[in-house]
Amino acid sequence: MSTYKRKGFISGIIGSISYGLNPLFAMPMYNAGFNADSVLFYRYFFAIVIYFLWLKFYKRISLKINLQEFFCLLFLSVIFAISSLTLFQSFNYIDTGIACTILFVYPTLVMLISTIFFKEKLKKLVILSLLLTATGILMLYNGSRIALNIKGVILVLLSALSYAIYMVGVKNIKCIKHIKYDKLSFYVMLLGLSVFIFNLKFCTQLQPINSRKVLACAVCLAIFPTVISLETVNVAIKLIGASTASILGALEPLTAIFCGVIFFHESLSFKIIIGIILIITGVIMIMPKNKH
Repeated sequence: MSTYKRKGFISGIIGSISYGLNPLFAMPMYNAGFNADSVLFYRYFFAIVIYFLWLKFYKRISLKINLQEFFCLLFLSVIFAISSLTLFQSFNYIDTGIACTILFVYPTLVMLISTIFFKEKLKKLVILSLLLTATGILMLYNGSRIALNIKGVILVLLSALSYAIYMVGVKNIKCIKHIKYDKLSFYVMLLGLSVFIFNLKFCTQLQPINSRKVLACAVCLAIFPTVISLETVNVAIKLIGASTASILGALEPLTAIFCGVIFFHESLSFKIIIGIILIITGVIMIMPKNKH
């Protein structure tokens, strides 16, 4: 494997693990009474501040963009923000580990979108992958207690679809191909913040931070599953492609499940484990093989 690809794979792994930490920092804010829009506002706001200081004073990168780039970035930013919002809203209906596992269907969606809109050949493995992931989702029904709520499932699937569109867009939209990944990440967060400002009635409904614990969670939410994850995932997409980068997302649900079981005492029955294995297997089986 070349140094170029190795950097892409390492970046994808770091990005996936970081993104899987979303529940670890979001749930304490939920427990403190915050809603999804307020949590995500603080996540994006602190991330923007951190990233701006990093790019402007450490990397000394120019943040100028033209009008065409602005509209392309605005489209990607709104799609990414919708993915964040629907995922975080799903935490109100289903366990965080299960939500992040269902989210992992997005690599298959990346393949389908690439096939439909960019004329990539649809392989039989993709169809089998869809069947396995769908079966895995059904297996997450946990006996007498409903581990899956239909509204929660729909929200996660919308999140997965939005994230898949974002990943394909980063790779294929021509007017942003020349933009460096760190500059791209900054604008995705900056413009994506507008979604939460709008939802919060231009911040008139924003819930104020009321404790050091909430502040710490908001800052950590900005650093780990946002700044670190977004930058490394964008690096991975540009170096090894959207499809391969999305496969490395297998570490996202595993990280989220670990956090959910250890820190939030979420259930993990044998049936749920089988469902998780089916979903992850269904996606890993379509992972492109390295060509030496």
